[in-house]
Amino acid sequence: MEKGARHRNTTEKSHSGGSQSEVSGETGSGGGGVALKKEIGLVSACGIIIVLLTWVNCSSVRWATRVQDIFTAGKLLALALIIIMGVVQICKGEYFWLEPKNAFENFQEPDIGLIALAFLQGSFAYGGWNFLNYVTEELVDPYKNLPRAIFISIPLVTFVYVFANVAYVTAMSPQELLASNAVAVTFGEKLLGVMAWIMPISVALSTFGGVNGSLFTSSRLFFAGAREGHLPSVLAMIHVKRCTPIPALLFTCISTLLMLVTSDIYTLINYVGFINYLFYGVTIAGQIVLRWKKPDIPRPIKINLLFPIIYLLFWAFLLVFSLWSEPVVCGIGLAIMLTGVPVYFLGVYWQHKPKCFNDFIEMLTLVSQKMCVVVYPEADGSSGTEHRNGHMEEQWQPIYQPTASKVKDAVEQAQP
Repeated sequence: MEKGARHRNTTEKSHSGGSQSEVSGETGSGGGGVALKKEIGLVSACGIIIVLLTWVNCSSVRWATRVQDIFTAGKLLALALIIIMGVVQICKGEYFWLEPKNAFENFQEPDIGLIALAFLQGSFAYGGWNFLNYVTEELVDPYKNLPRAIFISIPLVTFVYVFANVAYVTAMSPQELLASNAVAVTFGEKLLGVMAWIMPISVALSTFGGVNGSLFTSSRLFFAGAREGHLPSVLAMIHVKRCTPIPALLFTCISTLLMLVTSDIYTLINYVGFINYLFYGVTIAGQIVLRWKKPDIPRPIKINLLFPIIYLLFWAFLLVFSLWSEPVVCGIGLAIMLTGVPVYFLGVYWQHKPKCFNDFIEMLTLVSQKMCVVVYPEADGSSGTEHRNGHMEEQWQPIYQPTASKVKDAVEQAQP
């Protein structure tokens, strides 16, 4: 895909009817200003959408899930239309690029690093399986429904995405795929005629659904981290009436908006893909270690160790050769990840902090509570998921203690 981006730039420059002098003339006559305005407008629109979806998630969990259902349904309907059109194309005999002699034609020298990078970027489309784990506490009967959701969703997504790409190559050559900024839109323009407007709307719905799903799930990750004492305690609070983790959602929103600083989506995918797979591998390796060191602990969801071992082998192939192919991009991704190390030592490992530091954090927490109208969720003593360690116990005290002290003062004043 990175090569595709470079190829796309070359294709645009050498497109028929547009020479380099014409491009330079257009830029010199104000074309750069127009492009800058379009870029600013696009980034602004993305920011507005992110803020709007954050507001929806802050307002109601039910609203967020309904929005997700609508966007997902719209995306699946669009993909079903693409697949049906691809089948029609194949029935008409339009399958030149599906023939083995054409499908496996090399357009550049084979490179193991680029193959690994292609797998890493392609797997970004299938990364939703991991986000299901972030909302385990909000699932009904998670030990049954979580594996069921994964078993159903992964084959379904694989089937839909593979056959959608098969449909694309019935109407577009590999060069056209690389040169297109939105493959589904180009596909619709070629085959849908006056109904081509369906595809841009469908792409927008797909994007909205992806952002909404990431806001919903990633905020729960920050929520859980704060509850364990690894992040500021305010991120572990929920709204007093709506029961939504508003501070965690706002933190996720701000982090997402910061990604709009760069417009190179391929670089972002490389960053996210490399960092995600690094943590996936460490997590799965930890599962193998725990199976060996603590074989008797309860495991409501248990699989054969052969699967994580195969995954780790594939994981090592992806990371090593991706790092070899794109050392700068992957190195920047590692640097971004390592910025969390000083934050960990400052916020978690350093136990004896100065009083002024603790006072500042407490003031910031109280201000955030008042602005967002949030409190810590009530702990259920019968549930292991609401377990509080000693560090969090100290953090939870101030939210309840003032109320208790006020009640005590009122009782003492009432006594003669």
